[in-house]
Amino acid sequence: MEAELLSLSETRERQRVDVAAIFADHHVGLVRLALLMVGDQPTAEDVVQEAFARTHAGRARLRDADKALAYVRSAVLNGCRSVLRRRATVFRKAVPYDPPVWSAESAALMSEERREVLLAVRQLPRRQREALTLRYYLDLSDREIAETMRISAGTARSTIARGLAALGRALGEGS
Repeated sequence: MEAELLSLSETRERQRVDVAAIFADHHVGLVRLALLMVGDQPTAEDVVQEAFARTHAGRARLRDADKALAYVRSAVLNGCRSVLRRRATVFRKAVPYDPPVWSAESAALMSEERREVLLAVRQLPRRQREALTLRYYLDLSDREIAETMRISAGTARSTIARGLAALGRALGEGS
């Protein structure tokens, strides 16, 4: 009889975990957490949605309503880690693109030029290096660069211009 009472009280306790209420109260915060981890909004929302879906499917196994939020947070972090592991695997297996070259000599010259440019970029002041990287590596607009660096669009444009001029001088090119 005592075993049945424990089982009934345990069942009642498990039914008290309201995944929908946890979702309503903490969804935005969990998406922000995932966004910090994975770096993009759609993936962050997918991770949080998957964590809540799995929690809802296994809600009968949750014993303590007070620990349900911690469980969901752990599920979100584990989902983020899985996404980051998959991304790392893809980057490790990706074959770097080398443009076609006509001879071994031209390949060596291109490699040397690339090394010189990277060395010159490393010598630039931090702000110029960041602005040039955002413009030419990430292909961001002046407005996006300004927002990222938390400066005005005019300052972003002048920083890029000064960085290009300094890069040209470092590479020995006339302006």
